[in-house]
Amino acid sequence: MDCQAHPEGYAEIKKLGVSLVPALIVGDRIAHGWNPPAYAALVGVTLDTATKLPPRALGQRLDRILESSERLLRMTPTAHFGWKPPERDRTIGNLGFHVFRLSLAFIDGADRGEFPESWLQAQIPADLDDGPAVARYGALVRARLAGWFEGAGDQDFTRIVKVYYGPQPAHDLLERTTWHAAQHLRQLFHLADRQGIATPGPCPTELFEGLPLPNEMW
Repeated sequence: MDCQAHPEGYAEIKKLGVSLVPALIVGDRIAHGWNPPAYAALVGVTLDTATKLPPRALGQRLDRILESSERLLRMTPTAHFGWKPPERDRTIGNLGFHVFRLSLAFIDGADRGEFPESWLQAQIPADLDDGPAVARYGALVRARLAGWFEGAGDQDFTRIVKVYYGPQPAHDLLERTTWHAAQHLRQLFHLADRQGIATPGPCPTELFEGLPLPNEMW
């Protein structure tokens, strides 16, 4: 369930103490966040997990996803920057900012050992008021990520991070971050097409291969 597309359902699960989706509720038991092993345990099934891409391959993939996002935002006209689709209470500009902010959150979480949900709820700053401004912010995020991966050792990807939905190895958090950014890139291209915005090329679906993206757009 998308919490913005279905506010009435989200209001119900908030009463149970769930502040962000995804979440799975069975009776009085709750598994929160993107946590497939917890979901499987909750419903009593064996999880058939696909092999994750190696950490540095994920880092390279994330950079390419952010590069594509940066190029698309740079071409987004100001007239469309503040448009909200009916599926979400989030403008194109804020969605673009979110792609970069969630990616930056990975290295903050890996370094600090914790990942609060508030990082994913951050709203676009007032000074990022058009596509090129968000693209410049994205370029800075990509530079920080590149520097972090250059200095990271193997132990940095096995470290446990206290994520808001439960402890996660940094490798798992990196995979989630990468497919999360990829899903929003897919949405940005979809919205650009709906609004007749010129794009730097077709949606780069090859960047989604090997990532556990949801089937749904929203």
